[in-house]
Amino acid sequence: MTAPSSSITPRKGGRWIEQWDPEDEVFWKETGEKVARRNLLFSVLSEHIGFSIWTLWSVMVLFMGPEYGLTPADKFFIISMATLVGAIVRVPYTFAVARFGGRNWTIIAASMLLVPTIAAFVVMEPGTSFGTFLVCAMLAGVGGGNFASSMTNINSFFPLRKKGWALGLNAGGGNIGVPVVQLIALAVIGANGGPRLLLGIYIPLIVVAAVLGALYMDNITSVKNDTGAAREAVKDPHTWIMSLLYIGTFGSFIGYSFAFGLVLQTQFGRTPLEAAYVTFIGPLLGSLIRPVGGLLADKYGGARITLWNFVGMGAATAVIVVASMEESLALFTTAFIVLFVLTGLGNGSTYKMIPGIFQAKADAMGLTGEEAASYGRRLSGASMGLIGAVGALGGLGINLAFRQSFLSVGSGTGAFVAFLVFYAVCFALTWAVYLRRPATAGSPATAASEAKTQLSYAEV
Repeated sequence: MTAPSSSITPRKGGRWIEQWDPEDEVFWKETGEKVARRNLLFSVLSEHIGFSIWTLWSVMVLFMGPEYGLTPADKFFIISMATLVGAIVRVPYTFAVARFGGRNWTIIAASMLLVPTIAAFVVMEPGTSFGTFLVCAMLAGVGGGNFASSMTNINSFFPLRKKGWALGLNAGGGNIGVPVVQLIALAVIGANGGPRLLLGIYIPLIVVAAVLGALYMDNITSVKNDTGAAREAVKDPHTWIMSLLYIGTFGSFIGYSFAFGLVLQTQFGRTPLEAAYVTFIGPLLGSLIRPVGGLLADKYGGARITLWNFVGMGAATAVIVVASMEESLALFTTAFIVLFVLTGLGNGSTYKMIPGIFQAKADAMGLTGEEAASYGRRLSGASMGLIGAVGALGGLGINLAFRQSFLSVGSGTGAFVAFLVFYAVCFALTWAVYLRRPATAGSPATAASEAKTQLSYAEV
């Protein structure tokens, strides 16, 4: 069989691939794999810098001493607004790839990162108003959208048998942007540099990412937005159940990434340098372990791994509450890093559940073969963008909870108690929806059908 062409032709002002069939093994080996890997590399670069800019203000507030006139509550509100915008823009970014092309949108999305970075560079000095800092932090939220568009774009380049590896690498490479910006900040602080030096490092990196995307990435003409699948995903209760679970995992990861250093500084009196020495460890380990969560989900079932992961998250949070009440910095820091690791593990297992859930639903509907596979791909793809956006809102909730807790009791203890309750809710929901064996009341046929569906969900 002759492999279809992957000729790249000028169209709409960019590099467009007219024919793309990664499921054809001959095409994949001869042409597709090389092109897909090249696009993956530069997509990861852009997404990585996007995550760094999104979480930039979690580092910036550590630099902002008393001369800036900001209270801890003000700082938590600043990083909360960056989180909020980053979550919201994930929805339009998901659909932008099909509208503009993956290469073209990567260039646009990377270039847009210059706006918040240059704006922060201009205003970063004592005497600037709280409102101005707030607007700059909200502008930085555009970096949070890069994840959604990057995942959508790379999903189009790889065959089904390779998607798990490609999407895991893409997501992990992006998430590592969080500890990298914290490590760079540590170097800047250690060299007695200031916020402007940190911003000055990222401005040329953004330009490099945009230029490399323009030179080496491609658009695929066959990528289209499936509005019907999007509407169906919105109506499906599993989309919202998984959104809640993703709030518990990724929402926790991004929320803690923003707040960890500020909590150490506010509650335990750490200096910026002392806080920076620790803050990068949790996000780094949480990013690196994300693929492990997916591998464990492959072997034991995503629902089972997610269930026990929430048990671990609850236990780590309980230890943090005790450490916070006892004012034990060593125990607090250790338990917080363990909690970070578990958020990363849960990121992998919950995201792995999504395609399995819709495949199990297709089986329960009586669909078979390619019809079932097509249904599962359409619905899981459409739901992932929404789940990613809603899940990121968990970071907003975490930072607002910290803000209120410090305002009310002067520590983060109250917020951690709230998080502990939420993880218990996530545990109960995972068990009730995806692992609980159904009652046998009713006709034998109905009971058998329910049992088969529940067993399928347990294997996702």
